[in-house]
Amino acid sequence: MANAYLQGVEISASQFLDIFHHYDNDGNGYIEGKELQSFIKELQQARKQAGLELTDQMKAFVQEYEKNTDAKIGIVELVQILPTEENFLLFFRQQLKSCAEFMQAWRCYDADHSGYIEADELKNFLKDLLQKAKKPYDEKKLDEVNPRWNRKIRLTLTQLSPLPLPPVFLLQNVKMVRREFNKIFELYDQDENGYMDENELDALLKDLCEKNKKVLEVNKIPTYKTAIMALSDGGKLYRTELALVLCAEDISAPAPL
Repeated sequence: MANAYLQGVEISASQFLDIFHHYDNDGNGYIEGKELQSFIKELQQARKQAGLELTDQMKAFVQEYEKNTDAKIGIVELVQILPTEENFLLFFRQQLKSCAEFMQAWRCYDADHSGYIEADELKNFLKDLLQKAKKPYDEKKLDEVNPRWNRKIRLTLTQLSPLPLPPVFLLQNVKMVRREFNKIFELYDQDENGYMDENELDALLKDLCEKNKKVLEVNKIPTYKTAIMALSDGGKLYRTELALVLCAEDISAPAPL
C-alpha cells in the first residue's frame, strides 16, 4: 500500500502517515538505517513505475542520504520530500507569530513534559494551533490527520517547534550531545526540582559564554536568557524546553543502546 501511495502525484495526510509508519518499522519515530535505505530505493522505483520524475526536493534528498547509512529522518523531514496535498505539519510553523503561541498550545498536550504528544491528540493540537494563529482550516483534512494507531506517534517538541529564534540562533554553535546535555542540566538544576529558574539559567549561560568566547558574547546574556525563558512554563524551564536550544539530539527519542 505504501508503495502505491508513493506513486501518487499528491499524497493525502492519511496516506502520508501510512507511509511514515510503514517505513518506521521499529516504531521509534524515525526512518533510519536500513529503513531509510529501503524508503529511498522504493521511492525511486515507485516514481519510475508511475512515469513520474523525482522532484527537486526528492533528488536532493536522495543525493544526501542514499549512501549515508547512519542517517535518520523524522516526520517533519519527510513531509518536505513527499508531495502532500497540504504540508499539514509545517503549515502552522509558518503561520504562528511567535514561539510563545506554540509553547502555550504544546503544554496543553504535553503536561508531563515528556517531549512528545499522543497519536490521538494530534488533530486537536493542530486545530488549536491554527485557531491561535487565526487561520482557516478544513475540518475534513484535520480528520485525515488523526491517526488510527494506539501507539505514540513520535511528534516531538524538537521536530515541531518554530525554533530557532533569532537571539537563540547563535547558541546553535554550542549544542551538545544528549549525554553531555543531561549532565549539564542536572548540574545547574541545583535544587533538583526538574527545571531551571532564571538564576540557574543565568549561571549556565555565564559559564557557556566563558567557555565559548569565540562564538558567544557575555554582554548578550540578557538577550539569550530572555529568548530562552520565552520557552519556559511560567518561569520553569524544563529539560525538553532547554534541549531545543542546547541539545543536538532529540532527547525524547529512545536512547541508543
